[in-house]
Amino acid sequence: MANPAAVKNTLVPEMKTEEIMEGRAKNILPSTVTYYKKPVQIVKGEMQYLYDEAGKKYLDGFAGVCTVSIGHCHPTWVKAIQSQIETLFHTTTIYLQPHLVKMAQRLVEKVKPANPDLEVCFFTNAGCEATELATIIAKNYTGRHEFIALRHSFHGRTQMAMNLTGQSVWRHSTPYAFGVYHAPQNYTYRRPDGMTPSQYAQSCVGEMKEIIKYSTMGKIAAFIGEPISGFGGTITPEPEFFPGVYEAVKAADGLYISDEVQTGVGRTGNKFLGIEHWGVKPDIVTMAKGIGNGYPLGAVITTREIAESMKNRIHFNTFGGSPVAMSAGLAVLDVLEKEKLSENAYEVGSYLKGKLTALMDKHELIGDVRGMGLMLGIELVKDRKTKEPASAELLDVIEKAKDAGLLLGKGGMTGNTIRIKPPMCFTKENADFTVDVLDEALKK
Repeated sequence: MANPAAVKNTLVPEMKTEEIMEGRAKNILPSTVTYYKKPVQIVKGEMQYLYDEAGKKYLDGFAGVCTVSIGHCHPTWVKAIQSQIETLFHTTTIYLQPHLVKMAQRLVEKVKPANPDLEVCFFTNAGCEATELATIIAKNYTGRHEFIALRHSFHGRTQMAMNLTGQSVWRHSTPYAFGVYHAPQNYTYRRPDGMTPSQYAQSCVGEMKEIIKYSTMGKIAAFIGEPISGFGGTITPEPEFFPGVYEAVKAADGLYISDEVQTGVGRTGNKFLGIEHWGVKPDIVTMAKGIGNGYPLGAVITTREIAESMKNRIHFNTFGGSPVAMSAGLAVLDVLEKEKLSENAYEVGSYLKGKLTALMDKHELIGDVRGMGLMLGIELVKDRKTKEPASAELLDVIEKAKDAGLLLGKGGMTGNTIRIKPPMCFTKENADFTVDVLDEALKK
């Protein structure tokens, strides 16, 4: 197993790790969590690698929570931001500046394969803001207020986004907005005994139809779903699931919102949007995370007809669409195309998934390997028959991986799914190292 070489760190840490931990405990909201028994202080990023204060080099398998798309401090991206900062940093959209229009035009072209009618954009700072705006647009357009979301979903930390999220661990601070109902996620690995994957997908769609029939007025504002769940544990549906959902939503005169905050920007491989894999035409698309490569940037894209429902209604975002944010987003699209990163996500992701699946023959702890492109998940279980979640074991595995120079994420309702979502410049050599580290960590 080839460990990433340690390098001499040329950046002198401003604070010792212990001082940072003490400061966080005293001055930072206690809901701000860290990974690992001994948290890592990161001082430098370089493409798919990160460096700590001691100069140790890590392979980043989590990309800042599925956010760094083209690579840490990619030179094209850095140059674009630096150049814009030197010229004009902030104005707001009450003044004209070309980058806003350029980014909208480029983004519209990218999402057209999913729905040729998607042509109107609004830019935000984050995914939760995009979620909030998408629901506002849906309510204004339909004149209705009821929404269907999925269990195991995650849509953000603001009020409506939290309400749409289908995991109790991410929901608090009641009361919630009314009119949101959660339908079953097509979680194939945990389907009832005796059901085929296809039967279970159809059963989930059937239950959604029942929820619409009995829990709503029969007509809804919208459905919102992630093509592959992020924080929910990389749950990847069967091919017939989302087409069935789409049919149910349209029968209820609702809009279809595709949450592409984590699946967008080519991460799922060979497609710009994750929903393209399922052959469904979204009415509204929300994006964030990878579209800015770590710079705060979110987006809502919809059709002209739906967008007209916002006419004569003021909606404003102080920082959304800023010159620097647009420069960051344009650089991401440039690099994505030039370096064919979505194609790389498919090739390397398929290679990595195959090797991870092979590990199941060696380690009983692995219950399921799933995902697409460079959005993969490994669900750990104590017993393959009972599928009891191995949450404590996961913490031990990712701790050992960290010590070996690999940073990974975790997800799922019980925190028993390892999330592998690296920058899309990830290589097959990186994939080999990832598998070697996991193999060794699982042995122990």
